Amino acid sequence: MKPKERIEALFAGQKPDKLPVMHMSFSSRVASEILGREAYVGGGIQQWREAAALWNGPDAHAEFIEWTRRDALDIAKACGHDMVRPSYWRDKRKPVAQIDEYTFRYEAPDGSWEVKRLDLEMELYNTVEHSPRAPLTFEDLEAAVEKEEEAAERYVPTRETFADLQYVLDEAGGEMAIRAAGPWTCIPADEPAWLEATLLAPELVARYLDAQLAVSLKNIEVVTGMGMKYLFGGGDFAANQGPMYSPKVFHELMLPRLKRISEECRRRGTHHLFGTDGNVWAVADDLYGASGISGHYEYDRRAGMDPIEVHRRFPELVMIGNISSHTLHTGTVEDVVRETRECLDEAAETGRMITGCSNIIISQTPMENVHAMLDAIEKYR
Repeated sequence: MKPKERIEALFAGQKPDKLPVMHMSFSSRVASEILGREAYVGGGIQQWREAAALWNGPDAHAEFIEWTRRDALDIAKACGHDMVRPSYWRDKRKPVAQIDEYTFRYEAPDGSWEVKRLDLEMELYNTVEHSPRAPLTFEDLEAAVEKEEEAAERYVPTRETFADLQYVLDEAGGEMAIRAAGPWTCIPADEPAWLEATLLAPELVARYLDAQLAVSLKNIEVVTGMGMKYLFGGGDFAANQGPMYSPKVFHELMLPRLKRISEECRRRGTHHLFGTDGNVWAVADDLYGASGISGHYEYDRRAGMDPIEVHRRFPELVMIGNISSHTLHTGTVEDVVRETRECLDEAAETGRMITGCSNIIISQTPMENVHAMLDAIEKYR
């Protein structure tokens, strides 16, 4: 079978010739070790690279984009993926000043500014200074919602909006399945004002989610027109202890929008996948059942999500991930091999899992652990 055929078989409930594989994300250092050259993938380091490229002019930025697209595909091929992630983190703002090699200053039209610096070891691009910022308050949310609604109204995506997808489609679409962006549905769970609003002004949160829904539906029309079959959306809302807002909030605010996205995806012959870390058992009936999603990515066994039990209750759900980035980072080679084999066994038993590291393989991960995982997958899949 071709890699894309394995993915197609899995979503159809059929048995592929071998278990499908996709790791969610790579740090640049780990990918560079695997490819034997500097790899333009990762998180904050990619945002810093884009800042440097924008600072150095149009030719440098075009080169950054070319290398980024190339390496996203090359690392997927090198690690035996059946599905490819077409792009990594971006920041398209052009800095107004370069302070030193790793530090840039940004300014916004409203006069606010920030200075960001790369932590090369951690590959994080952190804000180290910024103009005075008042914390977001409940009273600020009305203006924020109006801004989102106006932006959604103006938004007109085209194929060029998804140029990274088009690159992978042209280069590997005949062989590999493609992870496509498009839908997105998320209450900002890291902002206390939004969590307050879910209780005191749910109609305001509903308007915010409806603006996201409008953008999602426009994106779905474009990417399905390009031939994309697997649409990755969602948004983090859970930790190991459970969701950051109540099941009632999820049911009343998130669920109706997720159902609308899933219905549109089904109408167009595509799959809607939702991504979040953490333990989502408290909302499983809504998220895995009533919402109509086809799959959950960043699937996290360490948070208590037992794939055998999930499969028993939701037998058509595809789970993507399951190998813990924590185990890769802190475990022994023996720990990594044992967990990888357990995950492959669970994938074989359920017939509904794309095995891989559930989150980013961070820059401090020992390479012997990475190779132990890759070798075990190749041997036992």
